[in-house]
Amino acid sequence: MEIYKCVYQRIIEHARREMPLEACGYLGGKGETAVEAYYLTNLDKSGEHFSFDPKEQFDAVLTMRKKQQQAIAVYHSHPETPARPSQEDIRLAFDPGMIYVIVSLAAVDPEVRAFRIVKKEVSEEPLIVIDRSDKESENREM
Repeated sequence: MEIYKCVYQRIIEHARREMPLEACGYLGGKGETAVEAYYLTNLDKSGEHFSFDPKEQFDAVLTMRKKQQQAIAVYHSHPETPARPSQEDIRLAFDPGMIYVIVSLAAVDPEVRAFRIVKKEVSEEPLIVIDRSDKESENREM
C-alpha cells in the first residue's frame, strides 16, 4: 500500500501522544493509497491491546464516505514491542480485505509496517511512503 508522508508522520505522532497506551485508528483512502488518518479512542486504555469507540468508528466511516474514501487500513501502535502482529492482533483480524498497519515505538526510531491477515495467516505488505506532490503529478500525467 502507499501512504502519504504527512499521514505516515501523523500516525507516528498519534502513537507518541498516546504513550504508554496503544493508539488506534483508520487510514482512509482511495484504492490502496492512504490519504488521511482517522484517530480513534482506545477504549481499552491499554498498552497491550485496543478496541475502537463504536460511535467514533461509525462517524469516521461516515466521514470517509462523504469524502469518497474507504477504510483501507486499521492502524495501531505497539509502545514497547516490535511492529508485527501480536497473537491478539491475529485473533481479532476478521476482515481479509483490510490492511493492518503497526507503529512500533520500541526503539529510538519508530518502525511502521503493514500486514494482511487472512484466516490467521500473516503476510507483510509493502508500505511505500509518498509525497502528496509526487502522487498529484503522477495523476496529472495520466
